Amino acid sequence: MKIAVVGATGMVGEVMLKVLAERNFPITELIPVASEKSVGKEIEFKGKKYKVVGLQTAVEMKPTIAVFSAGGETSLEWAPKFAEAGTTVIDNSSAWRMDPSKKLIVPEINASELTKEDKIIANPNCSTIQMVLALAPLHKKYNIKRIIVSTYQSITGTGVKAVQQLENEYAGIQGEMAYKYPIHRNAIPQCDSFEANGYTKEEMKLVRETKKILSDDSIAVTATAVRVPIVGGHSEALNVEFTNDFEIEEVKNILNHTPGIIVQDNLDTFSYPMPMYAHGKDEVFVGRIRRDESQPNTLNMWVVADNLRKGAATNTIQIAEYLVANHLV
Repeated sequence: MKIAVVGATGMVGEVMLKVLAERNFPITELIPVASEKSVGKEIEFKGKKYKVVGLQTAVEMKPTIAVFSAGGETSLEWAPKFAEAGTTVIDNSSAWRMDPSKKLIVPEINASELTKEDKIIANPNCSTIQMVLALAPLHKKYNIKRIIVSTYQSITGTGVKAVQQLENEYAGIQGEMAYKYPIHRNAIPQCDSFEANGYTKEEMKLVRETKKILSDDSIAVTATAVRVPIVGGHSEALNVEFTNDFEIEEVKNILNHTPGIIVQDNLDTFSYPMPMYAHGKDEVFVGRIRRDESQPNTLNMWVVADNLRKGAATNTIQIAEYLVANHLV
């Protein structure tokens, strides 16, 4: 079981290595891969040192699985080369997500769609993963008509440069800017670049990916994505209209029995999800579950998850675990 981690020196790549170690993924040989400027650097994994190699070298080493977190352009160019060499690629960029020939997988929802023929598998966007994990069991029971989602997204979704910007601003240091504006004491209503319709790419990912993962193009989705000066994870306010009515206690019961979900919803003890609780954890936390009293069959809920773990690295490794467990690699 040779595993290549492409983008091993990046923020998500480092978390992937951490998750592989924590979950005792069955690795016989680890291949850390990065861009040319990082080749030859050493990384540590389970107490051993490994030298970072370049992409071409990694392809020639024919890994069983390659987990990618190196950006869309790298994925578009190199994922097919790994696949041609017989490697199964699990890609964390947006490159393949909406390709009709590629599966978009959240293991708890649709891993059963995977076959041995799937050599490039797409990992969804971080904000989509946590939302659909909370909504999939409710869609099965009540049938979702429409979702209105507002996100409050961690700067770690932008990367190291954004974390550095916030730290500089805390310290009063003028430095390189990841955003067009200060993020300290601010909220920026723009995640990613704008599309022609006035929505950002991040907002449209929530629209398009939700329909694909839940295999239902009839679900109406509208989104507003906001960057906030938080490190621990992404938060989302969801307003969900169903075809069928529901009881709040039944909704809570369904979510309580959904793998990967933790319900934090006790107003007497002020228990509700927050990024400080989600940070470093693999679960998706759901709370503030209440009826929208302004219209029928509509639910409000608050959903929080660590965007670098379940939103990226953990979901990727869970896909790899499913492939191994079901002899698909």
